[in-house]
Amino acid sequence: MSIFGKTVRKNKEAGFVRHGFLKDINKNKEFFLLLLPGLLCIFCFNYLPMGGLVIAFKRLNYADGVLGSPWVGLSNFKLLFRSPDLLLVTRNTILYNLVFIAFGATIPVALAIMMSQLRSKKMGRVYNSVMFFPYFLSWVVVSYVVYTLLQYDYGVFNRMLLPFFGKSPVNWYNEPKYWPFFLVFLNLWKSMGYSCVMYYAAIMGIDEELFEAAAIDGAGKFRQVMTITVPSITPIIIMLAILNIGKIFHSDFGLFFQTTMDSGALLPVTNVVDTFIFRSMRNSGDMGISSAASFFQSVVGFVLVLTANRIVKRIDESSALM
Repeated sequence: MSIFGKTVRKNKEAGFVRHGFLKDINKNKEFFLLLLPGLLCIFCFNYLPMGGLVIAFKRLNYADGVLGSPWVGLSNFKLLFRSPDLLLVTRNTILYNLVFIAFGATIPVALAIMMSQLRSKKMGRVYNSVMFFPYFLSWVVVSYVVYTLLQYDYGVFNRMLLPFFGKSPVNWYNEPKYWPFFLVFLNLWKSMGYSCVMYYAAIMGIDEELFEAAAIDGAGKFRQVMTITVPSITPIIIMLAILNIGKIFHSDFGLFFQTTMDSGALLPVTNVVDTFIFRSMRNSGDMGISSAASFFQSVVGFVLVLTANRIVKRIDESSALM
């Protein structure tokens, strides 16, 4: 008892007395109340559906339901790994996500830095709003805009752009070689504004006195950016990169399915894990294989996040997530 009392007194003298979790909630109940809707959404949409993972280990029978269907062990995973399309969709998913991560960690950062150097803060907000707007568009809307541009008979590209350069019309939805560039551009165009706003907010949080001191020492704008701005926002760049690495086996279903109009001719370059799962479920009706593929995605993503975080922690512990 005396040891416990000494420990409490020592903590009090150090100025960091530990409070219980319930006391902490009572003290900051307004903040926890604001946090409640987000926690409920995460619980309902991220944790409750995890009960469906049992489907990956069952041969689903709709008459018996999920719980009454027979267990098949790892049979669904064996069928998944024997699929001739698995290597293709895995390669496509990984390569696209690596390109998305590379562009997402460079171009939005560069744009955020350029906007922070604008003299007119009003114009900076205008540019932010314009770049952020595509983020709110659904891929269904974007797919029809793209179709308007690429349609063979009446598309803008074939009717106006290609004839201007003396080129023949192209059947874009039957030519796989063009689509890796289209998909990378569309992903960057749609997500760039969201990432740019986060980096811009981080830059705005940098102490202005650092830039004033650098200017007094004779540092120009470029030197200030390289020695103050970039090091200051490096932690958030690393954090977002780690989270994106965890999603490297996931892909934006709307981007790869909607914008390509589910064209079979484009499957060699547009079929990724998410579209593979959807097509497997649609064509064969086998929920077991689809659930096994989704379970495999989640496990790989979890392992990748831990691995990436461990690597970052070894290099710079302060930049790691935990």
